[in-house]
Amino acid sequence: MLYVKAPAKINLTLDVLNKRPDGYHEVEMIMTTVDLADRIGLELREDDAIHIYSSNNFVPNDYRNLAYQAAAILKERFNIQEGVNITIDKQVPIAAGLAGGSSDAAATLKGLNDLWNLQLTLDEIAEIGSEIGSDVPYCVYGGTAIARGRGEKIEHIEAPPNCWVVLAKPSIGVSTGSVYGGLQLDSIEHPDTQRMRDAIAKGSYEEMCASVGNVLESVTLKLHPEVSSIKEQMKRFGADAVLMSGSGPTVFGLVSNETRTTRIVNGLRGFCDEVYAIRMLGERELLD
Repeated sequence: MLYVKAPAKINLTLDVLNKRPDGYHEVEMIMTTVDLADRIGLELREDDAIHIYSSNNFVPNDYRNLAYQAAAILKERFNIQEGVNITIDKQVPIAAGLAGGSSDAAATLKGLNDLWNLQLTLDEIAEIGSEIGSDVPYCVYGGTAIARGRGEKIEHIEAPPNCWVVLAKPSIGVSTGSVYGGLQLDSIEHPDTQRMRDAIAKGSYEEMCASVGNVLESVTLKLHPEVSSIKEQMKRFGADAVLMSGSGPTVFGLVSNETRTTRIVNGLRGFCDEVYAIRMLGERELLD
């Protein structure tokens, strides 16, 4: 059994620039890896089957699962006759805006590259990942990056100043398609991606906190008032910056002080079942 770590990400910024002719949205966002991860186990089978096993009953065990799709695309492309058992120890909340499924797919691609001795480069793995989902290429690399295009064009940047991250996920589901479909591109307030990049380059925690922004909040917060409520509570309890990650519904707060982090977590437990206090990873070499 080969084990691969599949860490979650948060969006420090998420901007939507326009709608493309292919139906996707042109995005520009800064993402960074956090210390909350699924654990993917890969075990070869003598037959041709792909089997998914998960610690969470809500994780699909068929082609709807992105890790399944990752194994299937490698098998087809490289004419692999062996099958694989994929075990997902699920720690990242499901459908949370944290790229949990995309990270599982990226970890599966990287692990099977080793198990099947495909000798693909990281760039080649990321290119295959782009066929599975927009966040998969970023998850292949991890660390901190600006993602453009559909999310598949990755520019690696410095790690942000280290801090605590409090994650809070309400017990609701959010349709990413509905959120993007509800965007009013002519009236949204765009985050300043360059300002965030400069703050990270300078290592300024205060400027990083002042630069967070996510245009998808304009839709999700109207559709799901509980997300807005969690944001307000997190601010009230003392987070230095508060933002929704991805299309939601998870909200994260950046906190510089461990004592305040504990107070925020304890305060949020009355409003939200899934609350985590974690650290930023940010550096790609910390991910293995």
